Amino acid sequence: MNQLVRPPRLAPGARVAVVAPSGPVPEERLQAGLDVLRGWDLDPVAAPHVLARDPQLPYLAGTDAQRAADLQAAWCDPSVAAVLCARGGYGAQRMVDLLDWEAMRAAGPKVFAGFSDVTVLHQAFATRLGLVTLYGPAAAGVDLLKHARAQEHLRATLFEPESVRTLTAASQGGTALVPGRARGVTLGGCLSLLASDLATPHAHPRARGGLLLIEDVGESPYRLDRYLTQLLRSGWLDGIAGIVLGSWEGCGPYEAVRAVWADRLGGLGVPVVEEFGFGHGAGALTMPLGVPAELDADAGTLTLEEPALA
Repeated sequence: MNQLVRPPRLAPGARVAVVAPSGPVPEERLQAGLDVLRGWDLDPVAAPHVLARDPQLPYLAGTDAQRAADLQAAWCDPSVAAVLCARGGYGAQRMVDLLDWEAMRAAGPKVFAGFSDVTVLHQAFATRLGLVTLYGPAAAGVDLLKHARAQEHLRATLFEPESVRTLTAASQGGTALVPGRARGVTLGGCLSLLASDLATPHAHPRARGGLLLIEDVGESPYRLDRYLTQLLRSGWLDGIAGIVLGSWEGCGPYEAVRAVWADRLGGLGVPVVEEFGFGHGAGALTMPLGVPAELDADAGTLTLEEPALA
């Protein structure tokens, strides 16, 4: 895994674009999210189709072309310092191949943030643009709107990234499934999306030397097993340095989920820490992707070698 370019941090008054590359966004949640961003002294602008809904496929926020156009226009707008995803859902895989990566590379580095289905875009931003991105709460997501911890950690990462260089597991967990320390460059996201993105043009070809951050929601233990087994059989996890497990909301009793981790990951011979507190759980941390870091599974800490943003 190679270290990626860190975008500039945000300053008060910065313009940020809110886009919906995946699922549709309820208007009241969008407005509440924009209010949070204004409270941080940012200037948020909603993309033209952020409230759209595909007439034939209502689980998509507008057509593939509309969602791609919104993301590309926001990224290529020189007045925009950050592009924040309004929510996850489903649809990023359908539009990622419509983006003009040459134009987006020419626009220069800026902050990109989102989670869940946005995993597909995090991978593409790493492999096509060589950029550090932020896997964290969505701009119109329930977590950002209702949980002060999630708000404060994202705000600190955006404005004062040196203050959150050490990420500490959530108070409810953070135990070492496999003890030890490891160094590597962070990558990852939503487990089911990593599995379904495997071997596509914009995905990481392998995780060798990396610290893998994974989480998911609403997936039963056998499905989690299937995704991990697919990554294992493909060789994608060969040479991984360490693994950080986030939240697993709606995935069944945690004892059953933990049995999957022990069976599928316990034999890799690398440190594994569980219940770290990022992803779909309440009060989720913002996890930088593409940054060299040290994992201490025993202490439940992930320490970035440098701040996520420059």
